[in-house]
Amino acid sequence: MKIRQAHMKDVDVMHKLITHYADQGLMLPRNINVLYQTLRDFVIIEEDEEIKGIGSLHILWHDLAEIRSLAITPNKLHNGLGAKIVAYLLEEARTIGLKKVFTLTYQPVFFEKNGFHIIPKEELPQKIWQECVHCIKFPNCDEIALIIEL
Repeated sequence: MKIRQAHMKDVDVMHKLITHYADQGLMLPRNINVLYQTLRDFVIIEEDEEIKGIGSLHILWHDLAEIRSLAITPNKLHNGLGAKIVAYLLEEARTIGLKKVFTLTYQPVFFEKNGFHIIPKEELPQKIWQECVHCIKFPNCDEIALIIEL
């Protein structure tokens, strides 16, 4: 398994993977245009040049970033790939000097196992006013906010 930056050629597979889980209500959808616009946020975990998982680190403020769009191919679930992506993204956050990383998720247990703890969404005003106000679920978001201090 190898983790690398996402490339333009990966976007269709990334979109298909996110849509697979979004259609089940397990994560929020992302349109393909947003994936192109935020491509530099994404990393890919691959095996034999085949994408097995994705995740992104999106910077919101001088000390705050979000892990989002974390998805593993169904045939590779429960193999530690999600944890590897999270560890990679947290190390990237440390390297560039971020102090906190959060996520909004329907899978809080996974993130708690990776060192995050649950917080009220109201503690994330930068996220709420920059992005959440544009979400189809705002103001009735049912995702759970978790954060880790680096």
